[in-house]
Amino acid sequence: MRLLVDTQCFLWMTAAPSRFRETTRQLLRARTTTLYFSAASAWELAIKHALGKLSLPDTPAAYVEDRLRRTRVTPLPIAMPHALHVGGLPALHRDPFDRMLVAQAQIEKLAILTSDRQLAAYDVDIVDA
Repeated sequence: MRLLVDTQCFLWMTAAPSRFRETTRQLLRARTTTLYFSAASAWELAIKHALGKLSLPDTPAAYVEDRLRRTRVTPLPIAMPHALHVGGLPALHRDPFDRMLVAQAQIEKLAILTSDRQLAAYDVDIVDA
């Protein structure tokens, strides 16, 4: 399985893995699961940290780099097709970061690991955290 890990779930992976369902924890540990983390989520973390809405034990750059290494998650850059695809999505979710995740998941054929039930309204596979 190929999973795009949303921002909240990425934070949970090292800080609060007990927040995941047991079946989700097994999926995350499985060697057959490939995990991706979007540049959009890194951008979201950096913005929230700069605004004082998210406390991290290090700078966002150091935090993300360290957590990517620890969790065997692959970074997923934002490419031009991803950015352009967002404009064609129905306005079902107002969060621009989540809309980018949907676009990336659709184009790259990834399921999204999330606890955000609003994303299920899009034509995308969801794995409930």
